[in-house]
Amino acid sequence: MNRRAELERRTRETTVKVGIDLDGSGQADVTSGIPFFDHMLTLFSVHGFFDLAVHAQGDIAVDSHHTVEDVGLVLGDAVDQALGDRKGIRRYGHAVTPMDDALAQVAIDVSRRPYLVFQVPACHSAERAFNCSLAKEFFKSVAHRAGMNLHIGVPYGENEHHILEAVFKSFGRALHQAVSADPRSRGVRSSKGAL
Repeated sequence: MNRRAELERRTRETTVKVGIDLDGSGQADVTSGIPFFDHMLTLFSVHGFFDLAVHAQGDIAVDSHHTVEDVGLVLGDAVDQALGDRKGIRRYGHAVTPMDDALAQVAIDVSRRPYLVFQVPACHSAERAFNCSLAKEFFKSVAHRAGMNLHIGVPYGENEHHILEAVFKSFGRALHQAVSADPRSRGVRSSKGAL
């Protein structure tokens, strides 16, 4: 099964190219112009065992928002395309990941019904180019385009870097579980017979 996709989006604000292999080994090649965001995407790739290539250029001299949002849109489209008809997958995934003072919990249903719940402690934007607010925009874009019901919760955490690192690691681990093959499933995992 070839569960790969490569997509590109060009606007007046950004140029974004994303490639993903859902059955990879965790190899990341990420350049967005936002080093901390690159670090988070690399964590997602490594802990999810996804081969991920992200090359983005955007108007980061103005703000990181457009680049982060558009990377999320293209990554979501790529995950959706790579999943195809979504037959034979586990569909649900969850992960709990500690990172020093922070604990992140992520639950995913790749049901084609997009929804995001993002509950994290108030952050003080220590990471100015990429922070909790931008992370929420990223995950909203991914969830919408990938058709993913995505719940992210951090019940406690003090350091914004640790909070976001735990979130991205959990996201990779939970998505890996959700898109993994279930040998008992012959079609889509739904009592309706369709997602």
